Parts: sequence; structure tokens; C-alpha cells
Amino acid sequence: MQQDLAQHDEPNEASLVTQKRQGAVLTLALNRPEALNAFNNELFDAFARAIIQATEDDSVKVIIVTGTGRAFSAGLDLSTVGQTESAEHGFSGVFDRLIACPKPILLAINGIGVGVGCTVCGLVDMVFMAESAKLRCPFTALGLTAEAASTITFPALMGHQAATWALLSSEWLDAETCQRLGLAYAVVADEQLLQEVQQHAQILAAQPLASLKATKELIMAPRLESMRVVAEKEGKVLSAMMGGPANREAIAAFQGKRAPDFSAF
Repeated sequence: MQQDLAQHDEPNEASLVTQKRQGAVLTLALNRPEALNAFNNELFDAFARAIIQATEDDSVKVIIVTGTGRAFSAGLDLSTVGQTESAEHGFSGVFDRLIACPKPILLAINGIGVGVGCTVCGLVDMVFMAESAKLRCPFTALGLTAEAASTITFPALMGHQAATWALLSSEWLDAETCQRLGLAYAVVADEQLLQEVQQHAQILAAQPLASLKATKELIMAPRLESMRVVAEKEGKVLSAMMGGPANREAIAAFQGKRAPDFSAF
């Protein structure tokens, strides 16, 4: 699992994932805005449960995922690193539920997306970004490596060279660049993002659920197992690197509000 640049206290929101229905379209909003919707165990579990419920509810045909506040998701909350309590679903459960969901999932990226807030783009069916939104895979800057099967999904979406840059450089990608490279389907004015995504979702929801599910299954079938295999390999490598010298330097630099020095690594 990745580490990134989010470190905040737990907010007092009643629900970590809010839900809104418009006909057969369900919108799920990550709801830790004071933590930039960074994932802790509770948010991973709440998100996984929401996907499970939407999957099992035949009155839901299409799922939209967005974030509350000014961020889509800042990735993993650093305050959770080293904690020992287990999660019911956790990161791996969210990954499994997203790629196995038989219904179309559309992302509405309303702000920054870092770490899993970026790699999730490869696990869903369509990605829409607000004009001001931007994405970042910070793994090398943290002395780590990629996750969420992004080493296979990003090259498939963006091409080998663009994916290599995104995963190796730890640089920010603005919305226009993401669309040009194939990571995003469309870029929309900030104030129109949810309306535009909802319009696309309603077009899909007007189709028979059986047709939507059968077609998505055919689209996903050639790569589903490879995504699981790659994600497992990524997880093993990432776990081995976590806590290593480069990762420790990255975390120390973040905590000390300085640039990391990787010259010795």
C-alpha cells in the first residue's frame, strides 16, 4: 500500500461515504474533506461496503464516485501508518470490489487525486476530471513502488512511455494532460462536473441492466485475472520496500518539511 502526503485528525462526519440516488444512478462521495478524503481503515471499509451494496441492489445500474470538498482523495492517511488494527475490507477489499463490480463505475475527480486517488482510474470504467483537478503517483518520491495494478492498467490506458513517466517521475498530471494521454475520458468545467457525469450516467442507466453487465463482463474478462496477479506482485514488492532507507528518508523529509535527499540510495 502506498504512503503519501496526507496526515490529519479524524473528522466527525456521520458518514464516511455519502450516497445520493437519481433514478438508477447512485453517487458515492468520499467524505473526509478535512483530511482531503485520505483513506484510513474506516474509509476503506465504508467505501467497500458501499460498493458491495450497490452491486447487490438491482435498482442501481450505474455508480458515480466523487469526493467531498476540494479533493478527490489524497491517498493513504499517513497517520495510519504503523497502526496494527485490522480492517474488514481494507485496501485489497476495495480493489477487489471495484474490479469485480459488474456495473459501470464512473469517477468524477473534483480535485487532487494522489496515490490510490490516482491509481483508481485504472480500476473503473470512465474517468471525468474537473478542469482544476490534477493527479499524482507519488510512489518513487516516497521510496516505494506502484500499486492497485497500475503497472498494467496505466500502460493500457496511456501507452508505455506516458505510463512510465507518470509512475516513475512522481510529477503532477493536470486534467488536460490526463485526457490527452487517455487516463481521463473528459475534462469538464469545475462547476459542471457532477452534472456532466450524471448526464453520461443517465444515458447508461437507460439501457437494460443485463446488457450493461454482460458488456462490461466481456470488456473486463481479458484483463481481470492479470490485474489481480499484478496487484499481488506489486503489493509484495511495495511491502518489502516500505520502511526501507529511501522510504524512511522520504517520511523524515515530509515530517521535517524539507526536500528528501536520495543521493545515497
